[in-house]
Amino acid sequence: MRDKTQPNSAEPGDRLIRAGVIVFFVGAVATLVTVAPLFLGTTPFPTYMFLLSMLMGVGFLIAGAGVLQAVSAGRRKAREARS
Repeated sequence: MRDKTQPNSAEPGDRLIRAGVIVFFVGAVATLVTVAPLFLGTTPFPTYMFLLSMLMGVGFLIAGAGVLQAVSAGRRKAREARS
């Protein structure tokens, strides 16, 4: 039996995973920018840059929630196919 989903169709959790990846990379860039003055010997950035670094963890949690949502939808679909 062939799956009838389109290759570009969004599955449950896809948007959360994409948003999480974007937030994670923004946090990663902020972390690199924040740590760079420590290696270059210049003055450190203000506190808000350190807070922006926390976006890495937030993005990881968002993407993890998307993965859990996708797994849940996959289990639900498999359960419906069995019945």
